[in-house]
Amino acid sequence: MARNGEGSVRPQARLLVAKGSFSVMGGGERDIIRNLPALSKKFKVTVATLDSSNELDSLCEEYGLDLMKPDVRWTPPKGPISRILDRGFSSSLESWKSIEGLVEILGDLDYLHLTSGDGSLSILEIIPARISVHLHLLEPHRGLHEDVLHRMVDGSPRRNLSLTRAALSMARRKDLSKMRRVSSRDRTAISGNSEFTSSRIEDVYGISSGVLPPSLDPEEFPSSRLEDESSSLFEIDSPYVVTIGRASWAKGTWEAISMLRGTGFSLALVGGGEDESIDSLIEHAKSCQVGLWVAPRLDSSDLCSLVKGAVAVISMAHSEPFGLTPIEAQSLGTPALFVDEGGFRETISDGVSGRLLPRDDYSAWHEALAEAGEADNRSSWSKNGRANIANMGLNPEVFSKRLEEIFLSLE
Repeated sequence: MARNGEGSVRPQARLLVAKGSFSVMGGGERDIIRNLPALSKKFKVTVATLDSSNELDSLCEEYGLDLMKPDVRWTPPKGPISRILDRGFSSSLESWKSIEGLVEILGDLDYLHLTSGDGSLSILEIIPARISVHLHLLEPHRGLHEDVLHRMVDGSPRRNLSLTRAALSMARRKDLSKMRRVSSRDRTAISGNSEFTSSRIEDVYGISSGVLPPSLDPEEFPSSRLEDESSSLFEIDSPYVVTIGRASWAKGTWEAISMLRGTGFSLALVGGGEDESIDSLIEHAKSCQVGLWVAPRLDSSDLCSLVKGAVAVISMAHSEPFGLTPIEAQSLGTPALFVDEGGFRETISDGVSGRLLPRDDYSAWHEALAEAGEADNRSSWSKNGRANIANMGLNPEVFSKRLEEIFLSLE
């Protein structure tokens, strides 16, 4: 038992924070890194991954956290045969086992906080039954249970979707089996990152889950940050809007460009993408007469500058599980204009802290862009958004407290 006499875990309780890969450095990875300092105040934290990032390496060094990773960086096996046969599970398991000292520390471990993603679930094969486990399931496996990831950036199928679904049937059954096995494990809790995600977990896997929302660090996205001359700093044609996420049909990148046709707004895309996708987007933007600026990744300071200089942050992503982008925009004082789908509905109140808009009604989007340029709207939407962020407890300290309560409930 790692409980003290006051309803909280003992300060020396050992927590392993694990995720298969950090190299993409999307919202899920940034959220873990953002929460690690607060978690280290409640637990003795060790971090383990098969594929680290510079950001994770730097933070662990700064806070003196043990970071365990293999000598050879793991990457998911490529190719359709590997996906069909689910070879990533076995190869990632061998990589977890290869991490020097990892198996040995499990004997002293109290808790595991595991975030879903490539290579993550296989670590459970080596976790002793006595260890309490929390699985932060950010979304059901979209590649197996949806078609959205099997489309090119313009929405056209990469290959026949019926054949794709048939080919992945074995991997889909394995995924269902693995998740149901996790849910039946003793001393285990599963949480989505939003009510929407929790409902999707129920729909796809037929299992119940809680909700553990992500965090925003107010020091990382301060409302008082001075505006930079972002358009000249980043050489973007003004006025511009920002969309964040790796270029794909799932993130709605193509549709965002289509929507901006005739508005006079340029699009700043942060997240990069495959060369083929970026080339297609460049041609599409030219045909729509929309300026396009692309950055694979920006550090927090540059991202803040870019967003502060934008007319709005937009997203037409398909069924986004939670989406950190709306609350980041609200915190910085930039209007959030998002499609009325998925987890966006939990952080935006339409007309109060931003706009939730029908995907195909471009005239409504154009009206919202005009509203976003009005000073009163920018001020009130941001003020109301920051109030909602506070009410929802979307900060690292509350995240740590919620995770602590989850572990205590398992004892």
